Amino acid sequence: MKTIFERTPTLKDCPTHYCPGCGHGIAHRLIAETIDELGIRGRTIGIAPVGCAVLAYNYLDVDMVEVAHGRAPAVATGMKRANPDKIIFSYQGDGDLAAIGTGEIIHAAHRGEQITVIFINNAVFGMTGGQMAPTTVLGQVTATTQQGREAANEGYPLQVSELLELLPGAIYVERCALSGPAQIRKAKKAVKHAFQLQLDAAQGLSLVELLSPCPTYWRMTPVKAMEWIEKEMTKAFPLGRLKG
Repeated sequence: MKTIFERTPTLKDCPTHYCPGCGHGIAHRLIAETIDELGIRGRTIGIAPVGCAVLAYNYLDVDMVEVAHGRAPAVATGMKRANPDKIIFSYQGDGDLAAIGTGEIIHAAHRGEQITVIFINNAVFGMTGGQMAPTTVLGQVTATTQQGREAANEGYPLQVSELLELLPGAIYVERCALSGPAQIRKAKKAVKHAFQLQLDAAQGLSLVELLSPCPTYWRMTPVKAMEWIEKEMTKAFPLGRLKG
């Protein structure tokens, strides 16, 4: 029996530009389903910066704002303070949030801004050619770590969720993976909970980190990329709810 997956109203019916096996499409669907299930499509504003995440507005049929690299939390702060009745979320990759945007996300969390952050961690700079990102794991080969990342030379992978859980202004932090049906179901619950907290006017920042495959720059098949998340990536980025 053939399974037919129906589109949600928030998920646009259009061809994807993402590479085969990329996790962004899965993340888009989780966000779209959440928005529709909570009935907040008319009051939701999404913010996407530079990177593979930048074209989220092509797929999510809600008001979207494109911002400078790393500045999504700053724009989200202004958007929420000026429109407290709106549901504001940022959609950011690790080359954005964990690199040029590190200061922005830490201070937004430190201030307890009432926003939702969806953080896509695929351990590499995807849009610009597969260079090492702050989240690249030890031993991982990238365009700029041809022999694999070494702690003595490039430092350790940056654990954003662990940093944010220490801040009192961050009320909910959870790390999930997009590496298979069971993990994706857990990710959906986490995304929905993060949006629900803002809908309930809980004071503080919510962040859901999603470990996501990048077969193109991991130089793997989509199946192997999913396996690599489970076997290797979770060693540096353990799954689970860290706070809230």
